[in-house]
Amino acid sequence: MTSYLFTPPAVQSLPIRGKTERFPVNRIFCVGRNYHAHAVEMGRPVDKSVEQAFYFTKSPQTLVESGATVAYPPRTSNYHFEMELVLAIGKEGFRVSEANAHELVYGYAAGLDMTRRDLQLVARDKGRPWDTGKDIEQGSVCTEIVPMPGVVIENGAIALEVNSATKQSSDVDKLIWNIREIIADLSTYYHLQPGDLIYTGTPEGVGAVLPGDKITGRVEGVAEVALTIGAAE
Repeated sequence: MTSYLFTPPAVQSLPIRGKTERFPVNRIFCVGRNYHAHAVEMGRPVDKSVEQAFYFTKSPQTLVESGATVAYPPRTSNYHFEMELVLAIGKEGFRVSEANAHELVYGYAAGLDMTRRDLQLVARDKGRPWDTGKDIEQGSVCTEIVPMPGVVIENGAIALEVNSATKQSSDVDKLIWNIREIIADLSTYYHLQPGDLIYTGTPEGVGAVLPGDKITGRVEGVAEVALTIGAAE
């Protein structure tokens, strides 16, 4: 038996609808600027004909289940929600073709990519990594995984409210890079593995929240996500 200096962190996991087993999370990938209207509101329009998809990662230790109350994080005064369709990978894949991308799909979830927007924008404008703006403790919110093996979601309403007021309302069919394209492209950089999660991007309407705010969101045909913002640490 291996002996460790201190207790290793627990495996991060999510419930699976209809199953007693949990989904062990390996890595969290996020697609940046994947809805045109959101790219415009962030001041960085996307021309798919000349640009490639880009990604950033978040640690599995940032994961928190839907329904939680999380503290307003330190070192920010502009904490933003981003509502997203989350793709759960169920099989290994490297250099996967778009035609075969569906074979890697285990299922989907609804998620929130919480963001220290002020820190992200400073880092972006200085050409620095986004880690402190994106890789936030309790900043990757996710519902249960809904098994849909081999299913490629091509459309469906995606929406978010803060304190019952609608902030984001769009459709998954507005993804710049769709599910097949994301899987195929990301698999040219990484050997995708069972347990990988891919946050596929957020539509327009992102905005700040404050302690006490209640966030609710949904992806049609998948799940509903909820989060309460607690007091600042």
